[in-house]
Amino acid sequence: MLKPRIATPLALAVLVALAGCSKKEPAADAAKAPAVPAPAQMPADHPTAKPAAEVDLAGIAKAEGGKTVAEVFAEKDALGGQKVAVRGKVVKVNANIMGRNWLHVRDGSGAEGTNDLTVTTPGFVPDVGDLVLVTGTVALNKDFGMGYSYDLIVEDAEVAIEDPADD
Repeated sequence: MLKPRIATPLALAVLVALAGCSKKEPAADAAKAPAVPAPAQMPADHPTAKPAAEVDLAGIAKAEGGKTVAEVFAEKDALGGQKVAVRGKVVKVNANIMGRNWLHVRDGSGAEGTNDLTVTTPGFVPDVGDLVLVTGTVALNKDFGMGYSYDLIVEDAEVAIEDPADD
């Protein structure tokens, strides 16, 4: 009897923690369904909730032998299952959710929908605004359940902070 009491709050905690990560848009028929309240958001002054617009993306050079965020999206079918290196700045961090750390990385390339790369890493958690080199495996059509599905995600990435002066 104790397990169901724990599972529901745990599921809600995961849902709230992943709020704001990429979600598939509901189908047009789903618009007729009753509205579900939005999950709680982190306070605006929370260090991991800094708006992406406040992170300066100017002058980020493509990683040697790597791809830009826009190139990863454009070449996603060919890159599925392959290792990729991307240099960019961290615009959002969610630590220790489902046994991994979740990052959103941008480099100033791409348009809305192809300018924000979701990355998971089992290790190091950088801060919002850090310039990082991310090296991980591109996964396509990844479904984590509870409505969190990604057309493209970079998983199990190694993350290294870089000095912007070296860029």
